Amino acid sequence: MCGIVGIIGAAANEDSLTKMLNTQRHRGPGFTGTYTKPKLCLGHNRLAIIDLSNNANQPFISACGNYILIFNGEIYNYVELREELKKSYHFKTTSDTEVLLAAFIIWGKECLNKFNGMFSFAIWDKEQKRLFAARDRFGVKPFYYTKNQDSFFFASEIKTLFAADVSKQPNSKVWATYFAFGNYGMPSETFWKDIFQLPGGHYLEFKEDKLTIEKYYMFEEAVKKQPILNFAEAKEYYLELLKDSINLRFRADVPVGFNISGGLDSSLLLALVNQNYKGKNINAYTFYTGHQGYDELQWAETLISTTENPLSKVKLDAEEVIDLASQFAHFQDEPFGGIPTIAYGKIFAEASKQGVKVLLDGQGMDEQWAGYDYYFNESDATIQGVKDSPFRKNVLKKEFLKLAEKPSYPKPFSDKLLNLQYRDLFFTKIPRALRFNDRISMAASTELREPFLDYRLVEFAFAQPLEYKFHNGIQKYLLRELVSDFLPDSITFTPKRTMQTPQREWLADELQPWVEEVLNNIQDHPWFNSDELEEEIKAYFHGRNDSSFHIWQWISFALLKNPEF
Repeated sequence: MCGIVGIIGAAANEDSLTKMLNTQRHRGPGFTGTYTKPKLCLGHNRLAIIDLSNNANQPFISACGNYILIFNGEIYNYVELREELKKSYHFKTTSDTEVLLAAFIIWGKECLNKFNGMFSFAIWDKEQKRLFAARDRFGVKPFYYTKNQDSFFFASEIKTLFAADVSKQPNSKVWATYFAFGNYGMPSETFWKDIFQLPGGHYLEFKEDKLTIEKYYMFEEAVKKQPILNFAEAKEYYLELLKDSINLRFRADVPVGFNISGGLDSSLLLALVNQNYKGKNINAYTFYTGHQGYDELQWAETLISTTENPLSKVKLDAEEVIDLASQFAHFQDEPFGGIPTIAYGKIFAEASKQGVKVLLDGQGMDEQWAGYDYYFNESDATIQGVKDSPFRKNVLKKEFLKLAEKPSYPKPFSDKLLNLQYRDLFFTKIPRALRFNDRISMAASTELREPFLDYRLVEFAFAQPLEYKFHNGIQKYLLRELVSDFLPDSITFTPKRTMQTPQREWLADELQPWVEEVLNNIQDHPWFNSDELEEEIKAYFHGRNDSSFHIWQWISFALLKNPEF
């Protein structure tokens, strides 16, 4: 996993390229490579995971000299693809980087449908003077870009674009929609004006100042092609896919560990990891806060007691939030998920200290198997476990509020549940979680892999009957039945816990002086009604705190706010 940057056009120069690479050096501190020609600059920050030799450094130039690749991520099935390609291409490394480039040379854009991985990459075709870039199916790895007059800039992080003197101005519509409806932007949007992201499952081409973007991952069609199996067959088939997905994501030339909570999904991950890699002393990581009402530590310890994995328990204290919130805002570039994200981020820092460069986690099961409560009630919520409204539109000036657009999502399926799952997979839950997780893992120069987001698993789970997902009041039913073959019922049927840290209490109590100080910086901002804002803050401190989401929204804005706006 790495960082990529590029400038195409009159603005391309080595000084700007160097600034960009230095800005995101945390993504790949091992090696920094560049390729520069008139009106073309490409750069790469490398975090070596597969083929640690210098031969796999980037930018990677094809044997013919015509193609230059910069690549962030992993192609997990590179071994199988290499075997398929070796008759047509002579390999000089054992890296997945070269496999990616060979696949593009031999198959063109069709290579994207052959990759099982997480990736964003760009390939410059010297002969055609054309850039081809793509992002993985679900958008695990980021790709940001902007067109500035006669030049095209792209990078793995937004701040990297700012380092090249791209204008930093807020996208007022996205901010207004975030405050009013909690939406973090649609797939191509960011919180910054004229800065866009390539949506997951899309590719772009840039040639002669013309930018075209196309979708290559047709998820809806893939779901329709999936087999509908009886329960026993579906359970067995899904288990085999799971095992293969985990095995693929253990391909690395550096140590691999994994993150656990006490929940069902990480329980399954733990069970399968130890079934396949028993005795290899694979490190596990979890966080806790010391608050019994929220901590999953006892569940994690119960879980880990069934295996021999060493468990690193990483504690977050309330006072740490003050400094870490600013640090995380810097790495995130956009609003992030609050104190749980900070706590999770500490895990990667600890793993990095221990020399573990790759971690696996259990993201993606709730969206596959309908694990959220609101899937089965009349609520249209995207925030679990909140009764009071998490938004406070009354604090927004009328002119600003008018910019907000209530999000409307595609409904490609005839089934309401599938459409909610689709929304969470491509527009709400998964995109924001992946963005948060990419930044916190890369801030510590570590790689996060998501075995449950293997596209084969998601497509198959989506296609299965409702009763496999919800049966006799039990959610994620097939998954729980599968886990019961490995772990005791006390773990298999534990209820889903919606909160992981005492954010609500900390912001209202231990961190109250800090919250007041931070929010004082936005009291006079033209987007807010200062009196209403002050009243809502007081109300929160005096007990109206069923949800702390609105408080964190304002903190996020204050931490990211530019003096100019």
